[in-house]
Amino acid sequence: MQIDSPSSLRPQTPRRQRRGRERLLSLALLLAVLAAWYGLVQWRRLPPLVLPLPTAVAHVLVQNLLDGFLWPHLWVTLSEILLGFIGGSALGIGLGSLVALAPLAQRVLNPYIIASQAMPKLALAPLFVIWCGFGIVPKALIAALIAFFPLFENTLTGLNAVDTETLDLFRMLGASRWQVFSKLLLPNAVPYLFAGLRVAIVLSVVGAVVGEYIGATKGLGALIMASQGMMDTTLMFAVFIVLTLLGIILYQLVVYCERLVLTRRARIVPMRTP
Repeated sequence: MQIDSPSSLRPQTPRRQRRGRERLLSLALLLAVLAAWYGLVQWRRLPPLVLPLPTAVAHVLVQNLLDGFLWPHLWVTLSEILLGFIGGSALGIGLGSLVALAPLAQRVLNPYIIASQAMPKLALAPLFVIWCGFGIVPKALIAALIAFFPLFENTLTGLNAVDTETLDLFRMLGASRWQVFSKLLLPNAVPYLFAGLRVAIVLSVVGAVVGEYIGATKGLGALIMASQGMMDTTLMFAVFIVLTLLGIILYQLVVYCERLVLTRRARIVPMRTP
């Protein structure tokens, strides 16, 4: 007769209860940071130009959202982020697949891909502005270049991480190159692709804002530069909060899509019984 271990006899903490505790801890940490921020400003008597109170930042943020001042800048930056993310992801997945399936392409393209990442993107931003103007296109290009490499590397890693015995079995059964790619290599690379997408969406936010620093009349990055010129540190902090929340929301959307795809995949592919 099998005797249960003491650890198995302990009542298991429900998943919802555990998640509730984690959220409470996260909220407590946020409140502690805000309290420390408020206390530091009051204790050192810092002027708003150096470090504004969190209550003042919250007031400016809510006021600018309610009167519609921030929304046009937010939509411009969001458009640049999404265009850069989609373009960089498509290029990274496409080139990663090509390099993984064609060794000759890897030997030819790999030095240029590494060189494109070694070159500082900030140095390319003025050229993109000269070539494409001050619109959305140069910022989306910078975001795409920054988001490209994580997708390329993760696609390459995921496609090469397939089990060699399964690959040999597909070839023995006479599967074509497309069947091997679509039925074996690509499904195996899905977790790697989503890992790259999570990184790429955050880097797209960075790329869009960096592009706006160089030359833009609208966008959250342009608003940060304008507030710096006006010595309005409170508005600058408010824009920082908007950018942070935007990055968190986009990241969580990618995580949600990943869960949907992986859950559907787990339902479609039956589990092997020992």
